[in-house]
Amino acid sequence: MLPVEKLQALDGEYLRLRELISDPANMADAKAYKTMARRYRELGEILECWQKYNKIEEHILQTKSMLDEESDDEMLALTREEIANLQDDLEKTELQLRDLLIPSDPNDEKNAIVEIRAGTGGEEAALFVADLYRMYTYYAEKKRWKLAVLSTSETGLGGFKEVIFQLSGENVYGTMRFESGVHRVQRIPVTEASGRIHTSAVSVAVLPEAEDIDLEISENDLRIDVYRSSGHGGQSVNTTDSAVRITHVPTGMVVTCQDEKSQIKNKAKALKVLRSRLLDLEISRQEQEIASHRKAQVSTGDRSAKIRTYNFPQSRVTDHRINLTTYNLDGFLAGEIDEFIEALKIAWRNEKVNS
Repeated sequence: MLPVEKLQALDGEYLRLRELISDPANMADAKAYKTMARRYRELGEILECWQKYNKIEEHILQTKSMLDEESDDEMLALTREEIANLQDDLEKTELQLRDLLIPSDPNDEKNAIVEIRAGTGGEEAALFVADLYRMYTYYAEKKRWKLAVLSTSETGLGGFKEVIFQLSGENVYGTMRFESGVHRVQRIPVTEASGRIHTSAVSVAVLPEAEDIDLEISENDLRIDVYRSSGHGGQSVNTTDSAVRITHVPTGMVVTCQDEKSQIKNKAKALKVLRSRLLDLEISRQEQEIASHRKAQVSTGDRSAKIRTYNFPQSRVTDHRINLTTYNLDGFLAGEIDEFIEALKIAWRNEKVNS
């Protein structure tokens, strides 16, 4: 049975929000207006699905009434077949409606800041950072997202100690959030002469990109230092004080950026990363308060959790949260990761329904 009383209440809320959104006076508070607009879209989708459900149900009743009036065997068979098809549509629509009734995360629609860092394994871990960065680059191209590099720290053999980039597009954080955690790689390193398999680890953090209306950062809470860039670059990159280090004094959080020749551009990039890290910190604090009494079945944000293993000798990728394995490692590293992400989304939704 559908929660009809709840759906009727949502219909009333939808009508009230329509009035509020159409009132120009409510646009003054940008944060409140954005929240209202998002809720209005959510309710519109729910009520549209409910309307579809009611129409199918009404069609079934009308078609069933034809059975009493029909005497032709062939027409009776066709009518019963149509009723069976309508019943299937009704069940699918009900599942869709129940799925829509699960509260969504307002951060899902945000862009994302992705941070990949080498962990245990030295140069081999740094090389795997480069592999994962390429994997997400390919995936972003498939999703038609825009990728912008915010910061990199390269090593001598083509790897990275760290890569930070921004992904912009539709429902980016809601899709990428499941990539947060420790990614483990098992393979023979290019630096290993004896051919032994090594295990290395890389951490991935996916943060919702903070907007100006998400949180306020006081200038008094920031300490901004400028210094001369190091590493590859030449010309003004290494000869002017263009690198920027921003310290958020209350939390001790430090962000640096030296990729651009312009100090202003480096400062803007560093502030973008800082805002997103602070928003993620606040979200984590809220989630810990809400979920302190239970452990999530699917880890979506635990930076220390080993979530996936990439085994090169067996061409195997295993996600340990949902026990899903593929033996198409090359395809996976080429950005074919949708199967895993969709399975993680389903597991997450099921956990929400049962919690």
